[in-house]
Amino acid sequence: MPNYKTQMEAAKKGIVTKEMETVAKKEGVEPEKLRALVACGQVAIPANIHHTALSAEGIGTGLKTKINVNLGISGDCKNYDVEMQKVEMALRFGAEAIMDLSNYGKTNTFRRELIAKSPAMIGTVPMYDAIGYLDKDLLEISAEDFLRVVKAHAEEGVDFMTIHAGINRRALEAFHREGRKMNIVSRGGSLLFAWMEMTGNENPFFEYYDEVLEILREHDVTISLGDALRPGCLNDSSDAGQIGELIEIGNLTRRAWEKDVQVLVEGPGHMAMDEIAANVKLQKRICHNAPFYVLGPLVTDIAPGYDHITAAIGGAIAAASGADFLCYVTPAEHLRLPDLDDVKEGIVASKIAAHAADIAKDIPYARDLDDQMAHARHKMDWEEMFQIAIDGEKAKQYFESTPPADRHTCSMCGKMCAVRTTNWILEGKKVEFCSEKERRLKK
Repeated sequence: MPNYKTQMEAAKKGIVTKEMETVAKKEGVEPEKLRALVACGQVAIPANIHHTALSAEGIGTGLKTKINVNLGISGDCKNYDVEMQKVEMALRFGAEAIMDLSNYGKTNTFRRELIAKSPAMIGTVPMYDAIGYLDKDLLEISAEDFLRVVKAHAEEGVDFMTIHAGINRRALEAFHREGRKMNIVSRGGSLLFAWMEMTGNENPFFEYYDEVLEILREHDVTISLGDALRPGCLNDSSDAGQIGELIEIGNLTRRAWEKDVQVLVEGPGHMAMDEIAANVKLQKRICHNAPFYVLGPLVTDIAPGYDHITAAIGGAIAAASGADFLCYVTPAEHLRLPDLDDVKEGIVASKIAAHAADIAKDIPYARDLDDQMAHARHKMDWEEMFQIAIDGEKAKQYFESTPPADRHTCSMCGKMCAVRTTNWILEGKKVEFCSEKERRLKK
């Protein structure tokens, strides 16, 4: 039996775990270097001891930017088969993490099946599940009840949990004092805010934080410190509420590390492009270089139906500035529960953002596929291009929907293809374009 409880405890003791070896191989880094980053908290490897299907991934300094796919049932959309199809799509496109955000009924059956089959990391937000799991109204739930849900998720094999521990009474003072256009848009944060206001009690995840950490440590669950006061519109970004909560989260990060519990820190939200880099730098400073997990950020508020694009723009800037983990956003954001097509569009947009950022950060081997694509395009080898593309199936459908007369070009440029023209000249060939009339005569 191992003489450690968590990946962080092992790293502090100088032990390279099998999960660290897996991550080091995937990332092309030395295992000992990775171990040192896990020991100081700059890299997290979410790996619940009960998640036996997991193929471990690392999140943090010097590693590839990872993406997360949200799914799960709600009261209006409770088709478990469709949600499992979304899981299969996420795995097919290489998402490293899946969060089950189900908030209707007894969700543990779906979650157990998800954990049993998924090599990707699994995350949850226990606060979402509390009402359905406990079958109680919000005001009837006790602090002990909330911790029961955390324990249940940990025992089922969840690798990381969003816990909104930073929205304590002190952090709420700034929110009350300053006010906001959109108030609180975090679902878990709003429920905790309502519970705190109705009961007059402190946030139970803050008040009993040590007990929460003990549960997580026992099963090696990574805590994802949720940003309950994240901005829900451009007007609310970088305000006193957001920054005040971030300061609390910085302290909670240190406390978790003292218990050998790995940490992710969650970030905004809606935010103008010119604020993103500064926010990443601020988070890294206040939270001691803990891995940063961002939702978007969405860089404009006026694109419902296209928020996978607004989030990909913000996500690329955030990740290039040092963020480590992107939560995907779909075209359905702000409008409905996403369907399968929405999920695919969200995954691809997020993958593009993460990959583009990795190139900018000079992550080892990040540009290899781009160089391979350039080589395939130089050769005009369409099948190789489709193999390399993030979504080769869609690329092939586009190409074949309007087939060119000459397979070595596309229907946009046709005979005037720039690549073919240049290749011919460099090969010593002549470039001759016959007229349409001459072409017909030859036929």
